[in-house]
Amino acid sequence: MKEKDIFRMSKKEWARLKVVEKVIEKQMTQGKAASILSLSERQVRRIAKRVRVEGMAGITHHLRNRPSPKKIPEQLKEKAISLYQETYSDFGPTLFQEKLLERDGIKINKETLRIWLIKEGLWKKNHKSREHRHWRERKTYFGEMVQMDGSHHDWLEGRGPELVIMAYIDDATSITYARFYDYEGTIPAMDSFKGYIEQYGIPQSLYLDRHSTYKSNAGLTIEEELEGKREPKSQFERALEELCVKVIHAHSPQAKGRIERLFKTFQDRLIKEMRLADISTKEEANRFLEGYLPGHNERFSKLSSNMANLHREIPKDLNLDSIFSIKTKRVLKNDWTLLYNNQLYQIEETPPNTRINPVRDKMIVVSILSLVNISNGVKSVVVEERIDNTIHITYNSLELKYKKIEKRPLKLKEEKEQLKIRKILYIPPLDHPWRRFKINPYKYQKKSFLVNTK
Repeated sequence: MKEKDIFRMSKKEWARLKVVEKVIEKQMTQGKAASILSLSERQVRRIAKRVRVEGMAGITHHLRNRPSPKKIPEQLKEKAISLYQETYSDFGPTLFQEKLLERDGIKINKETLRIWLIKEGLWKKNHKSREHRHWRERKTYFGEMVQMDGSHHDWLEGRGPELVIMAYIDDATSITYARFYDYEGTIPAMDSFKGYIEQYGIPQSLYLDRHSTYKSNAGLTIEEELEGKREPKSQFERALEELCVKVIHAHSPQAKGRIERLFKTFQDRLIKEMRLADISTKEEANRFLEGYLPGHNERFSKLSSNMANLHREIPKDLNLDSIFSIKTKRVLKNDWTLLYNNQLYQIEETPPNTRINPVRDKMIVVSILSLVNISNGVKSVVVEERIDNTIHITYNSLELKYKKIEKRPLKLKEEKEQLKIRKILYIPPLDHPWRRFKINPYKYQKKSFLVNTK
């Protein structure tokens, strides 16, 4: 062995070499060396023989510094790097590995891809310092609590309009539901929640932030104060109350971290999936979500600690269209008309006792005659602006027939004759006190005194 040769060995191999050298120099028995190294005597003799022949290199494994038989060919590595630069330039290693297998039929471990990308300078993980937060245990049951929020983002990356995604995630299982809308407001919130309960059922509680859609910032009206209400409710809160869903408002984004992390995942994965599918409209995006979410839930959902499902079935006689509507009270005029959004509506009279099966048609028409008998005083009705932009007018949850008055009657104003009064200009006489008024009497007296002294 040449002195200039350098061998790399571990601390364990270095310690083993010292013991074997003692055996070769006959300063230690093979049995004692086997006991120290936790080897058999036969293995000690085998190592000692290799060290006599090869020197220090005999203590190391013969496969060291040899290429692995499982090494990925260099051509495949270059192809993967080229595909990343051309098609998947902003993908993370995990999603890049999934798309390589799904679209290009190339199977490579994600950690191998991560190492390649880091060496090529194509991937760098950003580590952000985080504030200390207390961990909150997941809920026990599926449907016990659902987190909901909307996320504003350029989901179509300039290929279409800017959209908002309304998303729901179960706290116990992370099962997700979502839909795209043009804005975040009452109607999108109602429509998306209606879609959620039609698919999974009515949850026990909903965890929301303090957006004006979910929590009213207005003051109580006199009627609400007389009813004993402590705080006003938004239209969405009112709908949840009718469904017996408990509303919980978060005090910070970190409190509802599960839905915030979901949006981060969507902004990383969903955007790139829609880019590959060339999605450019809201309708296409919602159709894409219907196929995307089952795979997302299969990959990211968890098993709840208790397998019971606390979602409630929707009662058959429950009119969801009426519940998920913007309800506004209006007072009928003496001619049984009302004004809503600058549109005049005329309540029509129907034959007495005209009713439609509420279970079959989800509507009850009440006679206007009974309405007159009930409301001797103020005739207050509720105008419902529903998700499909239709207007329904109800009284005590009973629907009234109406028609629009397209052309409002003009009010004739009687012109009143105004008396023309001729104003006479007043000129004060010469002996009027105002004409004899002295601005500075002392000044005039002083002048007259000086004249008299001369």
